[in-house]
Amino acid sequence: MPDAPPSEDTIDLDLSGLKCPLPALRTRKALRRLAPGGRLRVICTDPLAGIDIPNAVREEGAALEAQERDGAAFRFLIRRPA
Repeated sequence: MPDAPPSEDTIDLDLSGLKCPLPALRTRKALRRLAPGGRLRVICTDPLAGIDIPNAVREEGAALEAQERDGAAFRFLIRRPA
């Protein structure tokens, strides 16, 4: 995934090592606390994250800007609507 330019509105969330359903739940919680228009960069290693995180993002009304798998790690770039 191309790195987003450094910005005050991007928060990194490393959920490596957590198992389902924790990555999706923590992503939802972080999205709800995010300022409108803000971005969230999520990294997780749970094999179900490739399904769970995009669903959580859609259900929260946010936009999945990028998704990438690098070995066992999944990386997501998510934007909360303004």
